[in-house]
Amino acid sequence: MPGSPDARIAVVIPAFNEEGTVGEVVRVAREFTPDVIVASDGSSDRTAEVARTAGATVVELMENGGKGRALGAALDATDAPFIVMLDADLTGLTTGHLDALVRPVVDGSLDMSIGVFEGGGFVTDWGNKLTPHLSGQRVARRDWLLGVPHLTDERWPEPAITAHLKGTGARWDYIELPNVAQVVKEKKRGFWKGAGARTRMYAQLLTYRARRK
Repeated sequence: MPGSPDARIAVVIPAFNEEGTVGEVVRVAREFTPDVIVASDGSSDRTAEVARTAGATVVELMENGGKGRALGAALDATDAPFIVMLDADLTGLTTGHLDALVRPVVDGSLDMSIGVFEGGGFVTDWGNKLTPHLSGQRVARRDWLLGVPHLTDERWPEPAITAHLKGTGARWDYIELPNVAQVVKEKKRGFWKGAGARTRMYAQLLTYRARRK
């Protein structure tokens, strides 16, 4: 499927200080499609270097503007009609997971597939199942994504995407991703800094509707 000319697929990966995991995510994505773009969102570590070494096209943003801005920069770097969105801190990802996400969108069954973790670890499984609509693992047509209002204005764009799904009556469904997990912020940044970052993230995510009325 990835190699057929009528189903060109790009993987876009917004990343902020993810040097420890982004290389492996890129490696798996590159096994699936050659068009892999990492948007380094003002990273101060080796995220851009690691991603480039792993084979990604890297867009470097000088300042940290949030995931939505980085996603927009990655979308600008490809004209592939089908887009796979991935977080840069995934573990356990395989090309089989990507295939499961992509197929229902490419064959026209869905307008968007949304990946949810299953069996990757208690913390990320629990968080993903509690708020599956906030998952960063998604597949959609590029033109549909570019039509999402406020996509690049939001530090965390998932609520804007979900609102557009509902507003347009798009067909979507959750796809289980067995044994996939994320490295939690508390592990990456230390407990207190990580907990603070998680609190700010959820505050942004869960107040989207009130802020955009």
